[in-house]
Amino acid sequence: MRVVIADDEVLLRDGLDRLLTEAGFDVVGKAGTAGELRRDVELARPDVAIIDIKMPPTHTDEGLVAAREIRASHPDVAVLILSHYLESHYAMRLLEQHPGRAGYLLKERVSGVRTPDMTAR
Repeated sequence: MRVVIADDEVLLRDGLDRLLTEAGFDVVGKAGTAGELRRDVELARPDVAIIDIKMPPTHTDEGLVAAREIRASHPDVAVLILSHYLESHYAMRLLEQHPGRAGYLLKERVSGVRTPDMTAR
């Protein structure tokens, strides 16, 4: 599965990249801004984009706006909003407009990370 990661925090972007790569995913783009995210999706055509809500330059809802635009212009690309912010209106705005292939997950609700043992048979 081809993945693009968009988050303004480089540590989170690189950490997700490593975890996903170790789990067998193909990370085809990493973006720090909504503009970079749009470009990466257009060029790489991922299966899914993992997107933070608040991104530069205003750190309000640039990621969410980009997610809605991606769902409208690339309906085959799923989006997962991964955020620190528990505000249901963020999720509802995306899910109401694009109910399929979209999700919302709070970063602090991830209770563990497990990667498969690639050496086990």
